Amino acid sequence: MTRTGFLGAIGRLFAWSFLLALVVVVAYPLLWMVLNGFKTNTELFGNPFALPLQLDWGNYAAAWNRGVSDYLTASILVTVTSTIATVFISAWAAYGLTRVRMPFGRLASGLILGGLMLAPAVALVPLVRMFQAMGLYNTFWALLILYTAFRIPFTTFLIRAYMIDLPREVDEAAEVDGASRWTTFWRITLPMCKPIIISTIILHVLFAWNEYLFAMVFTSGTEVQTLPVGLTSLMSKHGTDYPVVFAGMVVAALPVIVLFFASQRYFIKGLSEGIGK
Repeated sequence: MTRTGFLGAIGRLFAWSFLLALVVVVAYPLLWMVLNGFKTNTELFGNPFALPLQLDWGNYAAAWNRGVSDYLTASILVTVTSTIATVFISAWAAYGLTRVRMPFGRLASGLILGGLMLAPAVALVPLVRMFQAMGLYNTFWALLILYTAFRIPFTTFLIRAYMIDLPREVDEAAEVDGASRWTTFWRITLPMCKPIIISTIILHVLFAWNEYLFAMVFTSGTEVQTLPVGLTSLMSKHGTDYPVVFAGMVVAALPVIVLFFASQRYFIKGLSEGIGK
């Protein structure tokens, strides 16, 4: 073996070793959480790193009956509705910024992207007062509006970056055929943006599913609390019953993990093409 080949083999071995170590670092805490969700308190405190003696599904049933079902329903409702609203409004805005000639197009683009600099924590006090005055405090509408409004700038930025290099000839051909702006956007431009649309959907789902600050401040009832706040409440009420808490954490993490693995190909493709442009 030549020196170059030897160095290449060493480099590949180092790269694979690093990736394997990274997989262990990421996967082991998840596996540990899942296994501890099947244990009893005695097993958990006796040896938290051992395998469970038997799979105790009762912990998952207990977590479900102690409020996780309500928290999961609230999270799904808020996440799905805010994702649809955010992606649709952002895609429509990106289409207008890249396909429609407006007198103040650059200014509008700057104002939308300027929203990226607004920190949510800074706006908490006026937002609380505003939502209380509007009667939206402690409702699903509060989280839906907040999650949508604060994610539109970033989502618009990604979709706009992807749309910029899409061929304009397709739009012009559709216009010649008599298609309206709405028809062109909905049937031609939006399907061409499928990779970045899927990427933005995943990014928003991760944000809405794990968001804690707004969910803690703007909700107080069990019916409207999402999983991050609900799990905190579960830990405070049943802090000594750790297997049930771990079971609730597994239920909270599983939907997002499944979504990411099911669409990771589009997620990586959409981000690489969108940001690369």
